[in-house]
This record gives sequence, C-alpha cells and structure tokens, in this order.
Amino acid sequence: MTLDNPTEPVKSEAKAAEPATPEKARAAKISMWGLLWRDKVALVAAAVLVALALVAVLGPTLVGDAATDQDLAAGVTPPRLGDGWVNWLGTDPLGRSLLGRIVVATQTTFSVAVPAVIISMVIGSLIGMWAGYHRGVRETIAMRIADVIMSFPSLLLAVVVLYVFSPSAANIVLVLAITRIPIYLRTARAESAELQSRTFVDAARTFGTRPNAIIRRHVFPIVLPTLLTVATLDFCFVMLAESSLSFLGIGIQPPDVSWGLLVSQGRTYLQTAWWLSFFPGLAIVVTTVSTTILASWVRIATDPDQRWRLTVPRSSRRKLARADKAAARRRARVGAATSTVQEKR
Repeated sequence: MTLDNPTEPVKSEAKAAEPATPEKARAAKISMWGLLWRDKVALVAAAVLVALALVAVLGPTLVGDAATDQDLAAGVTPPRLGDGWVNWLGTDPLGRSLLGRIVVATQTTFSVAVPAVIISMVIGSLIGMWAGYHRGVRETIAMRIADVIMSFPSLLLAVVVLYVFSPSAANIVLVLAITRIPIYLRTARAESAELQSRTFVDAARTFGTRPNAIIRRHVFPIVLPTLLTVATLDFCFVMLAESSLSFLGIGIQPPDVSWGLLVSQGRTYLQTAWWLSFFPGLAIVVTTVSTTILASWVRIATDPDQRWRLTVPRSSRRKLARADKAAARRRARVGAATSTVQEKR
C-alpha cells in the first residue's frame, strides 16, 4: 500500500467490507408473529405449549370424574380406541382413566411450575435491576444473598425443606421460587449495571428523572426480553424439579396427581402395564423439548442482530452466518489499515 493517496485504498477496502444486510433490514420490519410463522419448528413448539395450557385450564372440566371413578373390572386395560375417548390411553389398576388422570396432572404440574417461575422472576428481576442500577453497597448485599442461596443445590434444598414441612403444592411453589430467585437477580443485575452508564440513561438522569422512573421506563424494557428467555428455560427446570420431587414421594401427594407422581405410581407395573409410566413421561419430555425450542426462538427473535436468521431458510442460515463473519473480519482489517495510515501520516 503506497502513501501517495493513502485514503483511496482504505475507502475501496471499506466499500468491500460493507456487510450486505438486506436480511437484517427485512427482519426489522417483520412482527414477532410473522417470524414465528416463518419458523415451523418453533411454531409447532408454541402450538404444543398453547394446547397444554388449554388442557390445564379446561381439561379437568371436560374429563369430569373420569380421573377418579374406579372400575376394578376394567383395571389395567391397555390403550385402545373402542371404550370411549377417556380410555384411549388405557386404565390403571383401579380402573381409572389414564387420559383423565394425565389431564388433571397437567393442571397440577402447571399450577406449580407457572407460579414458581412468575414469583421468582418478579422478585429476582426487581431486586436485580435495583441493585444493578444503584451499584455500591446495595449491589454487594444483593449479590451476596444470591450467592448464599445458590450455594445450596436447589433440588437438595427442596428435598430438605419438604421433608421437614408438609409436602404440599404451596410449599413446593414457595421453595422452588426461592431457589430460582438468584438466576433472575444475577441476570437483571448484569443487564442494568451495563445500561446505567448508557447515554440515554445519563440524559434521563440529567433532566432530573427519578431512579425508579429510569428503571421502569428505560432499563426494564431492554432487560425484559432476556428475562423472558431465562423464564422460558427456567419453566423446564421447575417442572422437572416438581416431577422429580413427586417421583421421590415428597412432592404432590395423593389424592392429587402430577406427571411425576403418575410415573412413580406406574413404575411397579413397567413389565405388565408399560403405559402407566410411558404416557406421563412422554408428556414431560414433549413439554420440555417444546419449551426449550421456543426459548431458543425467543432468544434469537428478541435480538436485533440475530433475528434476521429467522427470515431465511434453515439451509441458508449457515452460509449467511459465514458471510457475516467474513464481513466482520474485513471490517477489522479496514480498521487496522486506517489506524496504520493515520500513524504514518
């Protein structure tokens, strides 16, 4: 590179390094629903979760007493389509409909997982944003409390607490919510600590806006997408934790029923009545996989730099990602060349 006209090579290379961003421009104009419709895998996962939520809300009313009515003559009936839709998945040793019991268990499992996630997210995010914005002693105290809670394995702490106190749905929600608070606290603290030094926050502070108003208007809307992604993944953990506790016998207690309790009750019949544990376990797996897929989609869809990936076919995403990396490397070379030219000047 000669220095006769040192700016020309840099300009020409800068033009070559300009990234092609029509995908990003198109993605910015597409709504979240449009992005979800384009990603069929995420759409199926969302449809499964919506269906499960409807089952949890409306299912027990539809099945009526099928989950509790006993018919010893029809006990341990395998899955078949001839005895009415409530017996499609077979019956348990007492002749109760397995489908009806799974529907009721869906409501129980969701009534534990959803409140636990909401409580932990609200408390953890509020404390985290407050501590991250103000920093100093308040941040130190909040983080040390989070470290103390996280020093105990959440499932082990739940086992100890539920062993000491009565294992009820309210106690399960309470102990799982407390053990998950540090996850949201640390996430919100890190995001708000980075945002509190941004220019728009400094401008709001300069105009005399109160700290709580700044957190509510400027920090919370930016932190919210990250918190929703964490909450979606945390729902899987809480649901699996509740199922594990019920499987161990210290979670949901009869006559109530949950997916984990159904798996536990059917394990003694695995060789003779496999469906008693298989279908509740399948419900747990399907819900977990669907939630994980949707969480991954939410993470990409709420990131302005990554949501363009959802607008192109899956077969083209890797090629475009490689092109983005190459453009980034070219921009880095342009920056290095510009610095060299300026130094030689």
